[in-house]
Amino acid sequence: MVDFKTIHNGIKEKKVSGRYVTNDSIFPLLENLPNQFKVDVIGKSVLEKNIKSVTFGSGSLKIFMWSQMHGNESTTTKAVLDFLNFMKSDDDLVNEILEKCTIKIIPILNPDGAEAYTRINANEIDLNRDAQNRTQPESKVLRNVYENFKPDYCFNLHDQRTIFNVGKTNKPATVSFLAPAHDEERTISETRGESMQLIVAMNLELQQYIPGQVGRYDDGFNANCVGDTFQMLKKPTILFESGHYVNDYEREETRCYIFCALLKGVEVISKQSSVNFIQDQYFEIPENGKLFYDILINNAEIFDDSLEKGTSFGILFKETLVSKKITFPPVIENKGNLDGFYGHKTYNCLNGSDLKALKELNSVMELIKKNE
Repeated sequence: MVDFKTIHNGIKEKKVSGRYVTNDSIFPLLENLPNQFKVDVIGKSVLEKNIKSVTFGSGSLKIFMWSQMHGNESTTTKAVLDFLNFMKSDDDLVNEILEKCTIKIIPILNPDGAEAYTRINANEIDLNRDAQNRTQPESKVLRNVYENFKPDYCFNLHDQRTIFNVGKTNKPATVSFLAPAHDEERTISETRGESMQLIVAMNLELQQYIPGQVGRYDDGFNANCVGDTFQMLKKPTILFESGHYVNDYEREETRCYIFCALLKGVEVISKQSSVNFIQDQYFEIPENGKLFYDILINNAEIFDDSLEKGTSFGILFKETLVSKKITFPPVIENKGNLDGFYGHKTYNCLNGSDLKALKELNSVMELIKKNE
């Protein structure tokens, strides 16, 4: 049995890492791809930055992927670069995929947002709420590629915040999936059903590496979202969400699991084997909860004697671009009774017994005061 995580260890693109990924990061790599990879400028952003696509393979099954629709969601872009590296290899699976599939990837759809490290584009529009009106040049580029390429499958690649846990457990949602709805009733059409089967296949793969750390994203219908729109157009569409792995704020570990999911999804499509996966198992993937803080401080009244006994602080890191690097200053998001919540780091100040923890917490509180 092929271990996709082991494959990733051998092909990871080491020239691009961290959270800040822009055109300048990836264009040199695209320019050096072998001739069988066709790189095109497919349009321009609001600020006239180039938007590029990569197309490869000769098969009849067409797969369309796009990443960094939200400029500050870069993990899947790194995984896409790793996927391209794998597709340059002479692995038997590569040959099968290239023979059966034609794949088109937009590594960065929102280069202005990537440069500024924002979710929105330069006109302050969320491109994933512009699928119907298509008011933005980036939205028009995406739809033009969709209409000209005529994909059979769509992979919509995103990041999600550190707040998400799996179900009601204390495990982070390191990867989450969604088979987007195509109507208000969230009915299961043939194409949505196939999306679910592909997700089941990817989840089974990921459970080998991150058991209990795969979640299911909320499937509320919104016709303005791209995934819902493409599902309405009867194309099996899958939303990928890259989430948190323990101590992995740079998302270097998570990129590996996104790569594994991408490769498994493409493998199943190339073999046309999605029928072998049970659709109902999609609903066995727990829905995402929102029960995590980056730091949870219990009995935090030690820092403020005006607080009630048993007060907790829920702290989130605010991703901030500083000199082309992402920093993570802490901010108190909530305070009070936070029973039922989890922390990626948790401290208990009861009786001030953990001196090492208190020293660390004092540093955190100093940073919070500085950023207030």
